[in-house]
Amino acid sequence: MKRLCVILLFVSAALGVCAQVGESRTDLAVGVTGGWVLNKVSFNPTVKQKWHGGPTMGFVVRYTCEKYFNALCALQAECSWSQMGWTELIEVSEDTYQRNVSYVQVPLLANLGFGRERGGVKGFLCIGPQLGFVLGEKEKRGGPWREPLVRPNNVTMQYGKDVERKFEYGLTGGLGMDVSTRSGHRFLLEGRYYFGLSDIFRNSKKDPFGRSANGAILARFSYLFDIIKTK
Repeated sequence: MKRLCVILLFVSAALGVCAQVGESRTDLAVGVTGGWVLNKVSFNPTVKQKWHGGPTMGFVVRYTCEKYFNALCALQAECSWSQMGWTELIEVSEDTYQRNVSYVQVPLLANLGFGRERGGVKGFLCIGPQLGFVLGEKEKRGGPWREPLVRPNNVTMQYGKDVERKFEYGLTGGLGMDVSTRSGHRFLLEGRYYFGLSDIFRNSKKDPFGRSANGAILARFSYLFDIIKTK
């Protein structure tokens, strides 16, 4: 319940961006995005990992509703496919292990921009809740894998265990740079962090993991073009 309240708070803040008194805007931009995700899963008990890399790509819709002093206030919705998961760091044997988990992800963001509205460079901050759903997963094992398995802290319950909670939610936010032309074409470079509030495995007292949440760093490039512009 506390996690749900946090997400609702961020949704309310995002909706409240357009409720201020400033110069009205009715700018709508759409586009595509692509990049790279580095992910780890926060397991308890701990599973030693290195960053797991995978691609991400999707669509972006951004509605700029107001200029409040020097800040351009916008609401942004996205729908992306991302490959997440984890890669274990097994230093006590020759075994290797990687789990690829494919997600469809929907961030709902408040976007605050500072700089040139058109025909220049603008920096921006975006923050808000993110929802996700597992589309599929695949294990990759390498090395001899002889029994009994030798691991840094003897945690092996994750092997062969499918993701049990397909739906996930969390918070995401980051900083970026928006380079625009006067004709309405926009090129964005951005970095974000995602903090998962839900677990991929069940976490009751009888389950092996008390926590198993995603935490990701995202770098991406986007292209947007205006389809509605304030005159």
